[in-house]
Amino acid sequence: MDAIIFDLDGVLVDSEQTWDEVRRAVVAEHGGRWTGEATRAMQGMSTPEWARYLVEELGAALTPERIAEVVIERMADRYAGGPPVLPGAEDTVRAVAQRYPVAIASSSPPVLINAFLDATALTGAVRVAVSSEQVPAGKPAPDVYLEAARRLGVAPTSCAAVEDTTNGLRAAMAAGMTVFAVPNPHFPPDGEVLTKAAVVLGEIGELPRSLSALG
Repeated sequence: MDAIIFDLDGVLVDSEQTWDEVRRAVVAEHGGRWTGEATRAMQGMSTPEWARYLVEELGAALTPERIAEVVIERMADRYAGGPPVLPGAEDTVRAVAQRYPVAIASSSPPVLINAFLDATALTGAVRVAVSSEQVPAGKPAPDVYLEAARRLGVAPTSCAAVEDTTNGLRAAMAAGMTVFAVPNPHFPPDGEVLTKAAVVLGEIGELPRSLSALG
């Protein structure tokens, strides 16, 4: 491996449930109706993609541009006291960064990625941070992972990706990366997709040892 690329939500920050709560509330407030498949469908989508989904598929009576602003403002408010960093996440990134170039490839908007980096003082350890807002398509398309590898200056096939959800795993696999899965306990990934991961971890703190075992 020449580089390690982390997802953010669900891997380093315990935020998948928060995204879900905020989107549900905004949809309900603006006349839309949540559906059983909405949560999983939006995992990995870029901001423009999930904003259109809330309006076009769930019926929220706002423009996609405005609903994105409302949701992100509320997420930023939730992060105001510090993002909900998962146990072991900060130490894991620091440990990995001592051996490899590190990037973040996330569906979160840049403002929330930066909030995480600032709160954890990991800006120096994370060389590249890419939001799916900055590429043509969100996960499960591989775009955000390919862009992170490009900015690091390494081949995607020489990278390991750390992911937690079905769409994230699919994106990293489509980019040709070696995939380490840390299954999200709140939104477990599809079993068939999970079996294609190179390594399945019980928690993020196991990653440095697993990388060492692979050489």
